[in-house]
Amino acid sequence: MNYVIVVAGGKGLRMGGEIPKQFQCLHGKPILMRTLETFQKALPTATLILVLPKDQQVFWQKLCREYDFKVPYLQADGGETRFHSVKNGLAKIPFGAEGVVAVHDGVRPFVSADVIRNCMSQAGETKAVIPVVDVVETLRHLTPTGSVTEPRGEYRLVQTPQAFDLKILQEAYNQSYVSSFTDDASVVEAMGVPITLVEGNRENIKITTPFDKIIGEFLALKQDNV
Repeated sequence: MNYVIVVAGGKGLRMGGEIPKQFQCLHGKPILMRTLETFQKALPTATLILVLPKDQQVFWQKLCREYDFKVPYLQADGGETRFHSVKNGLAKIPFGAEGVVAVHDGVRPFVSADVIRNCMSQAGETKAVIPVVDVVETLRHLTPTGSVTEPRGEYRLVQTPQAFDLKILQEAYNQSYVSSFTDDASVVEAMGVPITLVEGNRENIKITTPFDKIIGEFLALKQDNV
């Protein structure tokens, strides 16, 4: 069985505006709806689990009625941190279930179906998979005395969905939270599980700033016209 946990707990302070970024529209549709639709199309038999802060759930339901949003999903409450939100999402999966679970940022609506399916497929074999893309700009490392150039070929930019054997991710999230847990891969790595890298897609941006939204508007227009 496949499960997808979509985490949408941000307040969107860098985006600006009066509503959280996941509810803002791209080409006339809320970002979060686009994300859920993307996974439903790529994995039609998967169980989707949406993690939202309690204080945003009433507004989300209002949006669902307004846009006649019909994608089925289970809902979990957001936690104090992303770690706790994912843990709450995992709790919605039946005890003893087996399969692959992916965790995805709610404000990444343009992940490709190929990347989604590849992550899920590879996770069934290697147990822990994350999509990455090349660093295309020069990197500089800040030091106490200045800065130095880093070899960008030795680095990758990490995206979501991050996919795992379900039992491994459940075990990983039984660990106590530490601040170094910045994504799901870091939680799993803390147990000594190796992470497999697969190719992501460049359009799979995380929409967090007004500039991201400009790019997202173009991608949404292209997506809707396909």
